[in-house]
Formats: sequence, C-alpha cells, structure tokens
Amino acid sequence: MYQPYIRGKQFELIGIRELTKPVLFPNKAKVSPIIEPVKDSSTLKTTIKELASHDINFTVVVNPQVGTFKDTNAIFNTISSSVGDYTNYQIGVIFHNRIDHSKAIGILQQYTKAIPALSIIHNAVFDNISDILKSYQEHFAIRYNVINLSSTSRRYFRNFERNTLIELDDYFNAQTKNADYLQVDESNFSEEHIYYKDEGFEGFSDYLSIGEEYSETGFLPYAVAIHLSYAEAQTNRIKVKHFVSDSNDDTSDIAGKFAEALDKLIAWCDQTGYNSIAIPEFRRFHENGHFPGLGTLKKLSLMNHIDLVLKLI
Repeated sequence: MYQPYIRGKQFELIGIRELTKPVLFPNKAKVSPIIEPVKDSSTLKTTIKELASHDINFTVVVNPQVGTFKDTNAIFNTISSSVGDYTNYQIGVIFHNRIDHSKAIGILQQYTKAIPALSIIHNAVFDNISDILKSYQEHFAIRYNVINLSSTSRRYFRNFERNTLIELDDYFNAQTKNADYLQVDESNFSEEHIYYKDEGFEGFSDYLSIGEEYSETGFLPYAVAIHLSYAEAQTNRIKVKHFVSDSNDDTSDIAGKFAEALDKLIAWCDQTGYNSIAIPEFRRFHENGHFPGLGTLKKLSLMNHIDLVLKLI
C-alpha cells in the first residue's frame, strides 16, 4: 500500500485529479493519497469528488499544520459536500507536540457522520500513546497509524497494530537553491517500496519528489530544476534525476531556463528509454517550445513519481 503525502496546493491537487482515472483507479487496491489541505479552494473539492467517484480510498487531514486553511468546520464542510454518500475515506488527524487530545476528540465528535474512520499521523512521541489511542477509539475506528519516522523514536511503531501501520519519511534530497542541483546530477531517494513489509509495515508514504518543506508563496528562481524519479535497473531502488538550466545569473527569461532543463530531460529519456505518464507531456512542451509555468513542472514531477511507485509495487 502506497500513501503519497500531498500538500493541497493547486498544482499538486490537479496532479492527483489527473492521475485518478488512468493511474489511481487501476491500482486502487494499493494506493491511498493523504491530502493535507493548505487552502480552501474549488480544486480541493473537485479533487475529492474525483477520488470518490472512482472509489479511491484517501485521507484528508482536518488539522493541517501548514498553509492558511485552519478552519476545521470549513474543512469538514468541504469534505462532506464533496463525498456525498461515499464512505471509503479517512479523516486525518496530525498528532503533534501541542495537540490537546481531549479538545481534539470533542471537535471530532461534532462531525461523527462525516468520519468513517481515522488516520492518525504521528508527528510526535507520546509516552502514553496506547491510552491516547483508546480514548479516540471509544468514538471512532482507527484505520491507519502513519508513523513519521523522522519525528518519532526508532521503535515507536511497535505500539500499534501491524495492520494499521504506514511508515512516512522525507526522502527527497533538497538543496538550498535550484542551481545547487547542477552539482547533484541525481540523488538517492528510497527503497522503502522493497522492504516496508519486512520491517513490519502495511504500507509506506513519502513527500514525493517535492519534499516535506512547505513554502506558502512561490518566487522567480535563478535556475529552473526538473526533478524526475526513476528506478535503478539493477536494484529497483528509486532515485531522482535533477535536470537544471545553465543560464542562472538572474531571474530573467524563465521560459528559456525551462527549455534548457527540458532539453536535458528529453535527452536522458531518449538515451535510457524512460517513460511514465508525465513524459509525453514533457515531450509536447519540447516539440512546441512551450513553457507551461513552474506549477505544471511540480505537477508533472508528482504524477511521474506516483506512477513510478505504483508500477514498482
């Protein structure tokens, strides 16, 4: 089971929506996206509707820790108005260091009809976690315990029933600036899709080829970088290629920078024969000399990554 962790920005949501019919639906037994909404938007609603209409299991976080969408009532209204009678989803609750569990349970009880089950995202360690979970289970079923490995202790996952366990970590090797990727032609990503069951988990989750760090606003970069996940032929380990522009002295001519990075991506795909759901669109941009905007690059990177992982499991 793969549970890609998506911050609900516009192009990430569009990527999930565009993947639903061709990729997620044929693989619905082994995929369940986690969406942490960051903004109240029509795109969030249409994405949830698309997932529900194709019977894709998913989780929507109702106490997001990033972004501007902090109104729990509004989040539940968005979910309820989007799913209709559909119940194959979870409400996500992030356990963080500041959470008041009694208050959280009280809030959730106001929306019982909209909660088929919970998915707990463990971003902190609690010594009395078994008692805490029991207090939630008095009111709700817990379908998944998503263990953020970088925020919990090594053996924390042993507190939970195995059939609920999902491991989460950030495997993307982020650089400070896009231009820094010129020195990093490719980076290791993960082999969790190979070993997660051996390590006691029912599934695994990652922040894709985007990374956990969240930025509210974009900015004009000095360099354009396209991040493309692929599987190493000999081992099936996932790596990420970084295709970067060369004319990086200022922020002018972003379209030209994109063309430089895209030339490298197309040359690599031609050389290796790599293909995914995202590559034909990259090829169309290359043939037409079209710059679709930086958000579309992130969307295609996300789509490529999820398509790749689902082919590997």
